[in-house]
Amino acid sequence: MNGFFWSNWPLLLLVPIAFVTLGWFAAPAPAWAIFGLLVAAGIHTGVWWLGIVTAGAAILLLPTLRTILISGPLMRMMSKLGFLPKVSATEKEALEAGTTWADAELFSGKPDFKRLSEEDYPDLTETEQAFIDGPVETVCRMTDDWQVWQDRDLPETVWDYLAKQGFFGLIIPSEYGGHGFSASANSAIVSKLSSRSGTLGITVMVPNSLGPAELLHHYGTKEQKDELLPRLADGREIPAFALTEPGAGSDAGSITASGEVFRGEDDELYLRFNWRKRYITLAAVSTLLGLAFKMRDPGNLLGKGEDLGITCALIPTDTPGVEKGERHDPMGVPFYNCPTEGHDVVLPLSCVIGGHNGIGRGWIMLMECLAAGRGISLPASAVATCKAAARLAGGYSAIRKQFGVSIGRFGGVQEPLARIGGFAYLTEAARRYTCGALDKGAKPAVVTAIMKYNTTELARQSINDAMDVLGGAAISRGPRNLLAHAYMATPISITVEGANILTRTLVVFGQGAIRCHPHAWSEVEAAEAGNSRAFDKAFFGHIGHVARNFCRTVVLDLTGGRLGRSPVDGPCASYYKKLDWASARFAILSDLSMAMIGGDLKRREEITGRFADIVSWMYLLQATLRRFEAEGRPAEDLPFLRWSAEYGLARIHNAFDGLYANLNLPLIGWALRGPLRIWSHLVPMGSAPSDHLGSKVAMALQAPGQQRDRITYGLYIPQDTTEAAGRMEHTLDLITRADEVARKIKDAIKKRRLPRQKPISLLEEAQAAGIISSEEVQLAIEAEAARDDTIEVDSFTLEEYLRTSARAHSEPDRQQVPLAS
Repeated sequence: MNGFFWSNWPLLLLVPIAFVTLGWFAAPAPAWAIFGLLVAAGIHTGVWWLGIVTAGAAILLLPTLRTILISGPLMRMMSKLGFLPKVSATEKEALEAGTTWADAELFSGKPDFKRLSEEDYPDLTETEQAFIDGPVETVCRMTDDWQVWQDRDLPETVWDYLAKQGFFGLIIPSEYGGHGFSASANSAIVSKLSSRSGTLGITVMVPNSLGPAELLHHYGTKEQKDELLPRLADGREIPAFALTEPGAGSDAGSITASGEVFRGEDDELYLRFNWRKRYITLAAVSTLLGLAFKMRDPGNLLGKGEDLGITCALIPTDTPGVEKGERHDPMGVPFYNCPTEGHDVVLPLSCVIGGHNGIGRGWIMLMECLAAGRGISLPASAVATCKAAARLAGGYSAIRKQFGVSIGRFGGVQEPLARIGGFAYLTEAARRYTCGALDKGAKPAVVTAIMKYNTTELARQSINDAMDVLGGAAISRGPRNLLAHAYMATPISITVEGANILTRTLVVFGQGAIRCHPHAWSEVEAAEAGNSRAFDKAFFGHIGHVARNFCRTVVLDLTGGRLGRSPVDGPCASYYKKLDWASARFAILSDLSMAMIGGDLKRREEITGRFADIVSWMYLLQATLRRFEAEGRPAEDLPFLRWSAEYGLARIHNAFDGLYANLNLPLIGWALRGPLRIWSHLVPMGSAPSDHLGSKVAMALQAPGQQRDRITYGLYIPQDTTEAAGRMEHTLDLITRADEVARKIKDAIKKRRLPRQKPISLLEEAQAAGIISSEEVQLAIEAEAARDDTIEVDSFTLEEYLRTSARAHSEPDRQQVPLAS
């Protein structure tokens, strides 16, 4: 006998509606079983048919039967076919390092936005702020970046001041003589120093990043901490950390540096080191070298086998056999960076960080520290670049005139200015939001990889845009130029701490898809261990996860995200709903890709890169929304919020479009390329910010006052008007006040009280007519003189220009020949 669907076929329409409803509300397994039985009965009411369906439902509902009949065989088949990703030892340690946080929520497909919107957005303590207002401000004032580039080093007085004020011990606990500052303070300090001089920022950044101090603090023995941390804190020891080799960059498993255990004549155990490293910052001036090496014990003297794995040790650089090497020249930026070699360097076994407990744990130490540190130093300097670009390009655009109008009023200039301003707003939001999690002890490896990759890339675009806006003033190097050195240094941050190409494709999504997924890592671990019960739990949890996200995506796609969830009302609500939509679609597409491509997905880096872009911009938008709410929803910041959110949603939309066009998945690839892609264009997740909105952002950067100061807060702004940045600030203030004088003259011209000429040429006539006062005349003259002075660029005599050249040093008496005209 046929089921009732055949005689009541309109009821069939209720099946997909019920299915989506159950998935939307994440119904429990029994509800799905009842639904399945009802659908089966609607198809056929025969006893044999219902018996088969009931038996199938019972198997699915009973874990023991399910494991024996389904999960166990499936696990063995997937392992045999190599369907699950192969995870190397170093990859496993990287995956297990650190913690998950907002990244896991965004990967879930149904983020807990209430939780994320209440995460800390911390201010600095009084002590931390006092250090920034005192020693940080002072050392910035002591440093002349142009002179640093000419001398190829920081002044000795600056080096001494950094040591005296404990700049090398920002993260070392106070009981060891350090400051014990939070991640937020560390980040803010590096950001302000970097805004004054990239060399100054790097010099302070490195000792307070991945290296001896951090490794000792977390993993060192008591004896190691007591002896070395005070010396690192007060600058008696200058640290460097050596990981990268000519043949081992991102692939740390390929390092050849070795440390071999042997027994000395005194019957004590020693290590004999040999290494060849490169790109090691501060190595040339270091007194204490952290070394990552492969530890071997050929005689099994430690009873742990022959190959003991990657280990970290501390090497005093005055030890015989240590060679610091010659200087590298990274893009001309004058910070200490060089190769280092060690040949038959012998030290006692106590040099291993953590002593015996640290043997073979070097890689996990590095990954755990990097899981936090990657979100502090380089993002701090990148955010400083974004904010400095905003302040400088905005100020210059108001000061520089063409065709009698400030260039900042031209649409062609406002377009890059809007990007610069939007990036300054959202990167600072992400910096503070991320540091809030790090301050609480979180080590979210995927989030910090998102931060490193995206802030450095956005800084690269900001500096490029600012160079375009300033034009000739940006390419003519000299003391007046505040952009060229940052432009030259940009590729360095793109390259270090994991090249951005690798970070985007292999870390943000490659690791995130496994580490942050609620079930994927459990499936991999269970399969590797041959634990069918654990695999069953993870696998069927995964099935439910996919069903829920599929149904959420259907509903949110059909409604354009309007049924998404927001933890707040007001301007941020619509953007939260779009993020909810993006997370659901991201989750289902990534699950489908992992299911149908399997372990080969990590080699499809164009695809993983687009997934990384989506989750990156979801995170950056979450941080931006948190900033707007945390700062009290200032109405004047609405253009920055809206520009940033709309730009981010457009980036997400474009990444999805790239996935639809290129995800050649079995069976459903045609649907992605055809109907689903067309629908995504009909109901877009986002579109680029309007020109009108961009104009509001651009104009805000050109107006001196509280908002401009708040958007660019944390930079070093010299008060000395003979310095380039101080001169620009002074001129911007003058011309803004002088604009009122020009307005009075223009009004008089319209009323025909004055002839139609440039206002600056009518000052005397306007004063004689009583339109402006003598003080206003003086203000206008002073403002124009300051404008002319500010847009000047540096020039040098031939002797001055050649003074630092190799020819001048090698042939000091050579007659100078004038340049051809």
